[in-house]
Amino acid sequence: MTGTELLLWAKGPGFMIALAVFVFGISLRLIETIALGRKTDLSTPKGETAGPGVRNMWRRFFPSHGMLSRSPAVHIGGYIFHAGFFIALLFFVPHILLIENALGFGWPGLPNGIVDGITLLTLLAMVVVLVARFRDPVKRMLTTFEDILTWVITFLPMLTGYMAVNRLFYDYETILALHVLSVELLMILFPFIKMMHAITWAFARYYTGAMAGRKGAHS
Repeated sequence: MTGTELLLWAKGPGFMIALAVFVFGISLRLIETIALGRKTDLSTPKGETAGPGVRNMWRRFFPSHGMLSRSPAVHIGGYIFHAGFFIALLFFVPHILLIENALGFGWPGLPNGIVDGITLLTLLAMVVVLVARFRDPVKRMLTTFEDILTWVITFLPMLTGYMAVNRLFYDYETILALHVLSVELLMILFPFIKMMHAITWAFARYYTGAMAGRKGAHS
């Protein structure tokens, strides 16, 4: 199979398969979460829930006291990685054009050179975070196969996208096909691994803060 043939398959049948699994998986996970429900709390509320819930969502964006100084590489690298990933995803002009073709609307993008630099910085941050994780004996012991898999399937789209834009190695069609396939692999696995937190984080943080507020405590 040539690079062009692989790219056509990735953009056609490959994407449809990945999209179907992605939508089905997320729907299934959300239904499972809602079906779990929770028992009715019969205790007398000692405080409000909405305010503490929203405040907890905001506070959890920042490290707890002392954590930044204990592991700066992990926290700073984590911030860079998350911000860089979403900037590359949502503000790279070709990505915006794809979204516009699919949804009928788009938004202004950033210059390619800026996104290119952010992508490179994001890749470096991910490597730093991974190295720091394995240098820490406790974090290394707690690291599971799923953690490594999550890192790999997040790293590959960024790497192959950078390679495609800068036309590094092989022919352009092959690298672009690998980029599309790596994104589709991420889409397929997304609902079934820890990456699902990209959707559930808001609900979890709000619920934790709201329940603490109801009990008159701080989350």
